[in-house]
Amino acid sequence: MKRLLQLSNLHNPTLRLLWRRLLRAIPLLLAVVICNFILLKLAPGDAAEVLAGEAAASSLEYLTELRVRFGLDQPVYLQLWHYLVKLMTLDLGFSFRHNQSVLSLILDRLPATLLLMLSGITLAVVVGACLGVLAAQRVNRLRDNLISIFAILSFSIPVFWLGLMLIVVFSVHLGWFPSGGMQTVASGKQGFAHILDVLHHLVMPVTTLGLFYVALYTRVMRASMLEVFNQDYVTTARAKGLGERRIILRHVFRNALLPLVTLIGVQFGTLLGGSVLVETVFSWPGLGRLAFEAVFQRDLNLLLGILLMCSVLVMISNVLVDLAYAQLDPRIRIR
Repeated sequence: MKRLLQLSNLHNPTLRLLWRRLLRAIPLLLAVVICNFILLKLAPGDAAEVLAGEAAASSLEYLTELRVRFGLDQPVYLQLWHYLVKLMTLDLGFSFRHNQSVLSLILDRLPATLLLMLSGITLAVVVGACLGVLAAQRVNRLRDNLISIFAILSFSIPVFWLGLMLIVVFSVHLGWFPSGGMQTVASGKQGFAHILDVLHHLVMPVTTLGLFYVALYTRVMRASMLEVFNQDYVTTARAKGLGERRIILRHVFRNALLPLVTLIGVQFGTLLGGSVLVETVFSWPGLGRLAFEAVFQRDLNLLLGILLMCSVLVMISNVLVDLAYAQLDPRIRIR
């Protein structure tokens, strides 16, 4: 019986895809780790210099002692080898700045980043797709022109400037939303009240992160809808007397989503980069803000761990995009 289950699993297209992607991800992750390690080593300064500068003790003896303690006195290839050996046991190293293991630091901050990113991408996809459909229905008319102007403005506004303006308007002047953080400090809220408190803090960061992608997805969805409208099967559906709303919902919208889904997978890494600015502006306790602090503190182990986690998230997102693509288009088969 167990043998039959194993054979059936081998013939499952989804499992085959996941297995192949896992095998391809191993050498890719290895290359990413090596490249990141070498690039960070080429940058001037190290953690020993930062700690010595904060302790106001820049003597050569103290710097040498710190470098020996952190293993920075060894050749770069030995440091890389020791890091790779630890990485095989899921040991991402130790953050001397935070006095905590890198893995525990990342796992503590990862939920906040995922909440911000998934909320932002959901907002961008839903609003962008709806605006793209509305614009394509009235192409070159008032509605289309207004949506196009909104998309251009949203695309051109810098993320950090938008975040600061939202803080000034809705936090400082109106007092509707908190200016930063993920929850009210020492509020003692639990259960549903705690969820509402987090959502209240989430509104402005998600709006800031998602507005840029709303503009992008609106333009892509509009162009995709117009392309699908010109297909022969849409003309045939109209000749059969089907209503315009039914044609859009059953024949056009699903196929028009394909370029949008592809774009989501390609831009997931860009979304991670954008979260650094958003988390810094709104003091959001996520990986982006942690990476920003690690750069200035020259915390090499922590920065390498964050970059590795971001690479894993990008790979996972691309696999999910492939699965979603196959569900949207029956002509595509997972092999």
